[in-house]
Amino acid sequence: MYHIKTYNNIAIEGLERLDRKQYILNDTDNPDGILLRSEKLHDMAVPENLKAVARAGAGTNNVPVEALADEGIVVFNTPGANANSVKELVISSMINYARNMHAANDWAKALTGDDIAKQVEAGKKQFKGTELQGKTLGVIGLGSIGHLVANDAYDLGMKVIGFDPFISIQAAWKISQYVDQAASLEEMLHQVDYLTIHVPFTADTEKMLDEHVFKVLKNTAVVLNFSRAELVDNPAIIKALDENRIGAYITDFPTNEVMGHDKITLYPHLGASSEEAETNCAIMAADQLSRYLETGEIINSVNYPRVELPFNSPVRLAIANRNVPNMIGELSSLLSNHGINIDRIINESRGNYAYTLVDMGEQDDEVLDKIINTLQAIEGILKARIIRKK
Repeated sequence: MYHIKTYNNIAIEGLERLDRKQYILNDTDNPDGILLRSEKLHDMAVPENLKAVARAGAGTNNVPVEALADEGIVVFNTPGANANSVKELVISSMINYARNMHAANDWAKALTGDDIAKQVEAGKKQFKGTELQGKTLGVIGLGSIGHLVANDAYDLGMKVIGFDPFISIQAAWKISQYVDQAASLEEMLHQVDYLTIHVPFTADTEKMLDEHVFKVLKNTAVVLNFSRAELVDNPAIIKALDENRIGAYITDFPTNEVMGHDKITLYPHLGASSEEAETNCAIMAADQLSRYLETGEIINSVNYPRVELPFNSPVRLAIANRNVPNMIGELSSLLSNHGINIDRIINESRGNYAYTLVDMGEQDDEVLDKIINTLQAIEGILKARIIRKK
């Protein structure tokens, strides 16, 4: 049996993926896995049995990713599970802005008197907007969300330019052939009427939209940020708005700096706040967590490499270790000394960490215990466990 501790309201559809014949929920403070959304784990004392943390969402800033990696604990996220929800909000936000829908709604709701229809006809001209068709959208980041925004914007009649120097082959296949790809950010900026950013927050992307970007954009350009607040230099964009060097800023991340500005539209972090997105994230997180616990395979980890190996042998050895020389050699020698033949083996690394799966025939529990004890005593081995095929 595996013990899972959950935090926050995980959609029931996700929890139902954990077979109660194999999983016990919230019965111990020393679980095998943690399933969460927004709970902050940075001050958590790491449970001795903890093997994995799965976040039902894309961002993992509430999880001590590196510290857990150093304990041999795999952290998962759910990229793409909320992509459609975010895409719809981005597209609808552009439409709302172009047609002045927020201001028009506020004005119409405030009307009084017996001649509402007459007031509407007289006043509607102040809300005359523009169409998205024929306008140019720049999309920074063409991953799980960005490519959906780009494709749908094209279908609305927009010219779309994408920029992503790190695009994966898988993502590239999903982008419409009609989306132009810029060789540099600079090449894109001066052309766009709308600019939306869909990249992860890292040291390299912090304040990616800065003073220089706002100097290059058209003075009517609209900037949209539904990814992370830290991607935009708030003082710089406020200055650009005040000096009429850009047209507007629409963001899903209200902060003290951007409150109360008449050219900034704020949403209360609604990007992934749809029933479907929360369900998709919960299902994806639960599936990845259970797959790791039951087979040792790693899919969508943010701190360990992707490792897949069909589980066809009776016994599997799963090892998380520092990415240092001769680990495979020591492992092979250890198994050989116990007279064990390796059926299949896979080893992958990611930065400072590596992960290995070794499949073998049926073995005596006493022998396997000795192997685990020996491995855990080797410097650089962070976590090792035996998984038996069900």
